[in-house]
Amino acid sequence: MSYLRYALLRVAQALVVVLLAYVLTFLVISVLPGDAVTNALRDPQSGLSEQDIAKIVSYYGLDQPVLLQLWLSLSRFVVGQLGFSLQSNLPVTQVIAGSLPSTLVLAGSALLVSIVFAVGIAYGSQYAPGAWLRNALRSVPSFFLSVPNFVIGLVLISWFAFQLHTFAVIDPDSPVATFFAAVTLAIPVSAPLAEVLIANLDHESRQEYAIVARSRGLSQAGLFARHLVKPSLLPAVTMVALVVGELLGGSVITETIFGRDGIGVVVQKAVTTQDVPVLQAVVSLAAVVFVVVNLLADLVSPLLDPRISLRTTSTKARTATELVPA
Repeated sequence: MSYLRYALLRVAQALVVVLLAYVLTFLVISVLPGDAVTNALRDPQSGLSEQDIAKIVSYYGLDQPVLLQLWLSLSRFVVGQLGFSLQSNLPVTQVIAGSLPSTLVLAGSALLVSIVFAVGIAYGSQYAPGAWLRNALRSVPSFFLSVPNFVIGLVLISWFAFQLHTFAVIDPDSPVATFFAAVTLAIPVSAPLAEVLIANLDHESRQEYAIVARSRGLSQAGLFARHLVKPSLLPAVTMVALVVGELLGGSVITETIFGRDGIGVVVQKAVTTQDVPVLQAVVSLAAVVFVVVNLLADLVSPLLDPRISLRTTSTKARTATELVPA
């Protein structure tokens, strides 16, 4: 199976997953008791007249059967029309665009910090001086997973903002404050990455090529950089794609703790005010981000390891592409 065919198949599967995620989100919101949209429109604080309400109901097709509403909503979603916020009367794309950059900066910074943490822990677990230190580093990922995200954030704010005055809580978007917010989000995310890297480094360091490299006098750092990192990256790349969901979910809590005006604030307001169009758009876009990142991981994996070949299997209910060692 050629790489181009494999890539096209994976892209088609990703598009199907995105559409199914949107349909599922729409149906879940539609079957909830009560009409959240109409209730929000008829709230006296909305200031909308009956004529305005009738126009909005007609726009969303709320007077039509659910399947017709779904078709109308899905057809608009495909072309990037996400509707209007019921609270601000602004386009949902404008509401999200105003908060998305802050969340992307936080999530991207947290991903970089988590990779640095994971690589550092994995390297130390192999080459740190003293068996006690190597064993201690191997237990760090479990400790990271056991500490709640909000506890980490509150501790960092208490130490570095109030005691050491490293950053000001009234300026949460400053580079230093963003760094500590990223550390808060990165600590639990780095744990599974570190565990995967440690396990794969253990495996690769026992292979014959690693033993031969040591016998030729290659240093530990050289062995790690030239021979062990690349074959250990393949499972780590897949894990990075999987932790994107944790990054998106953890961003909501982290932004609330540090007072950042990101997507987390948008979601919180949408849930509180039952702003269904905004909530549905955020959930759908999160699904798009998660699927795209996993798609990129699938496309990069065969390029990282030449030992991987591609083939198509029909043993599942639907056609799926697998990565199979040659």
